[in-house]
Amino acid sequence: MKNIIILLIFVSNIVSAQTVDALFEEANSLYKSEKYQQAINKYKEIESSGNISSELYFNLGNCYYKLHEVAPSIYNYEKALFLDPSNEDAGVNLIIAKKLTLDRIEELPETLFQKLNKNYLKKLHYNTWAILAVVLSVLMGIFFLLFYFSDSSRTKRLYFIISFFNLFLLSSVLLIAYHQFTQSESTKEAIVFVTEVSIKNEPTANSDEIFTLHEGAKVMVIDTVDEWNKIKLVDSKIGWLRTKNIKIIDNF
Repeated sequence: MKNIIILLIFVSNIVSAQTVDALFEEANSLYKSEKYQQAINKYKEIESSGNISSELYFNLGNCYYKLHEVAPSIYNYEKALFLDPSNEDAGVNLIIAKKLTLDRIEELPETLFQKLNKNYLKKLHYNTWAILAVVLSVLMGIFFLLFYFSDSSRTKRLYFIISFFNLFLLSSVLLIAYHQFTQSESTKEAIVFVTEVSIKNEPTANSDEIFTLHEGAKVMVIDTVDEWNKIKLVDSKIGWLRTKNIKIIDNF
C-alpha cells in the first residue's frame, strides 16, 4: 500500500510539472502573438498553483510593460530579482520600466560597504549564502581530518593553512548570510499601486501631508500600525501611507 501511495505521488508530480510546462509554453505563445492580457491570465494560473520562479515574474513584468501598466510591471520585475538577483534581463527591464514613473527620487551617496553590498553581495540570495556556508563547513571538516591524520609535517602545515583560510571564509559567509537575512526581515520593499498617494506625517487620515508619491514608486516599509505603513525612501524621506496603496515585493 505504501509503495502504491509513493507511486501515485510521483505520477501526480510528473503530471503537475507537465501541466505547468504546458501552461508556460501557452502563455509564451500568447505573448509572442501580442495577446498580453491572455498571457497574464495563464502566467497567473501558474502562480496560483504555487510554481513560482524568477522567469515567471520576469515574463509577467514584460506583459504588463507592453500594456503600459507601470506599477505591475515594476512590481513583477522586482519579484523576479528578489527570487534571482542575478537575473540580468529583469534588472535591465526594471531600469527601463522605472523611466515611466513620475517620481525622481535621488539616492543618497553610498558608503563603500553599501556599494559592495548592492553591487556584489546582494547578487546572491541569503539562502544561497547559507548553502555556501554549509559547503564551507563540510570542507573545513574534511581538511581538518586530513590535517589530523596526516603523517607528514609538510602536508600537516598545508592542511592547517587551508583549514584556517576556510574558517575565515566560513565566518565571512555566515556574517553576510546573517546580514542579508536580518536586512530582509527588518525592511520590506514595496511598490506604490495607486496613481497618486499622499504621504502623511502620522498614521491618521487627518494628519498633515508631507509629500506625494505616484504609481510605480519603490518604498521601504519599516513599521506598521493598523492599516498604516511607515515608509522610507532612498533619499531618507519618511512618512505614512495606507497599506492598501502598496504591494510588498516578497509577499508570495
